[in-house]
Amino acid sequence: MKSDSRGLQWAGHIILTLFSLACILPFVLLFITSVTDDHTIAVEGYSFFPSKFSLSAYEYLWREAGQIFHAYGITILITVIGTFASLLITSLLAYPLSRKDLPGGTVIAFFVFFTLLFNGGLVPTYLIYTQMFDIKNTLFALLIPWLLMNGFNVMLMRTFFKTTIPGAIIESASMDGAGEFKMYYKIILPLSLPILATVGMFQGLAYWNDWNNGLIFVTDPKLFSLQNLLNRIMNDIQYLTRNSQMNTGAALEQLPSETFRMAVAVIGVIPILIAYPFFQKYFVKGMTIGAVKG
Repeated sequence: MKSDSRGLQWAGHIILTLFSLACILPFVLLFITSVTDDHTIAVEGYSFFPSKFSLSAYEYLWREAGQIFHAYGITILITVIGTFASLLITSLLAYPLSRKDLPGGTVIAFFVFFTLLFNGGLVPTYLIYTQMFDIKNTLFALLIPWLLMNGFNVMLMRTFFKTTIPGAIIESASMDGAGEFKMYYKIILPLSLPILATVGMFQGLAYWNDWNNGLIFVTDPKLFSLQNLLNRIMNDIQYLTRNSQMNTGAALEQLPSETFRMAVAVIGVIPILIAYPFFQKYFVKGMTIGAVKG
């Protein structure tokens, strides 16, 4: 029996190791490709062991280091402020919806769920933000569209509050004279770290990876986020490479194209890879608890 149990344990370790490699190897290939010679990729294709390495993509990015660091600062600022504000607004809506004594709670929950199925469309959204709120070419253009919450996150957080936080705690606090707001920030929020970390990760990733808002609402290069700046640089390289036959400069023909795409991906994903392990424990717990129907 012990040998069978040990065999199953080893089999489980092997399977999990293979799954882990399947998740890690794409990132390894991404980095190796970013330091591979562009011509080598065109001839040999993608490989973990390329015949020729090159840092030309990162050298090209280094020439734009000032703009990239500035875009990093904007993206970090928007991500931090936007994630915090989104968590605050989402929890302030989800907590009352989790209470059975909320008048009209079912109707409000339906409107939140309705936003998961339909939206106003691109043109009405653009007109509202640019003409009514006048946020074009401002930092608010990168902040406000994602700040107006996400119905899925509201429902996920509402389910967590409803199934995890005992009603007896709320009743006891109410009997002790605590008001609704005091119960919210003294009791509810400290007990909700798993779901806050989960929703915070969703919102943080949305802000960090967002380039659509910058593409639509921002035309001033000084306000470009990291994703918008890297996308613009990549488009410039593609344009120069495509039209290199019309130019006599050899430098244009040697501009990195494929490796630059990978270098851009590496620069964009590194901060997320660094931050994720600190939230993983809460992230997994929040997803498993918040997914329970209630």
